[in-house]
Amino acid sequence: MSVRNAILGLLDQHPRHGYELRAAFESLVGGEDLWDVKPAQIYTTLARLEECGLVQTTSDLGEGDEPGRRIYAITPAGQAELAAWYQTGVENGHQRDEFFIKLMLSLSTGNANPRRVIQAQRSKLYQDLHSITTRRDQSNPRSELAQIFLLDKMIMHIEADLRWLDLVEARLDEVKRQPVPEPEIRPRGRPKKNDVMRKA
Repeated sequence: MSVRNAILGLLDQHPRHGYELRAAFESLVGGEDLWDVKPAQIYTTLARLEECGLVQTTSDLGEGDEPGRRIYAITPAGQAELAAWYQTGVENGHQRDEFFIKLMLSLSTGNANPRRVIQAQRSKLYQDLHSITTRRDQSNPRSELAQIFLLDKMIMHIEADLRWLDLVEARLDEVKRQPVPEPEIRPRGRPKKNDVMRKA
């Protein structure tokens, strides 16, 4: 979920000031330990949304231009943007995997033991799994069912990552024997005149 669209959705509920938006966002995602958004990010995003005409300042309760005092509201253009977001599928975040990059570099540089890299990641995942499972088990299904579903999703992702680590570790020697992916280097600059004349 992009913070930009979350802010539009929260303003679609009712106008809010920046501090209230940050608190509402953290409440929505289940706390800052699950998704910490900095005040500067909220205010920077609000400024961009205002420049694009997606939100507007409805009042200023303070002196001067102190951002924490400004009340923001969604515009009709913002509501149209939000409606388009609701109707579009969300990209999953698994294509950009920092651990995969770390593992591939440990295999290619020889400066780290890939099995230890895997073990460190497995240990971190088990810590996260314990923490999130404890939190889920302490949640009240009568008042926090949506948060329980979010925590269940996180648990399922961690369990899938743990299974994937087992699969990679079991075939690590096979991966080591394969060449590391290298880009095809293309010559820079303009083609030589002879090459251009041949193509003509």
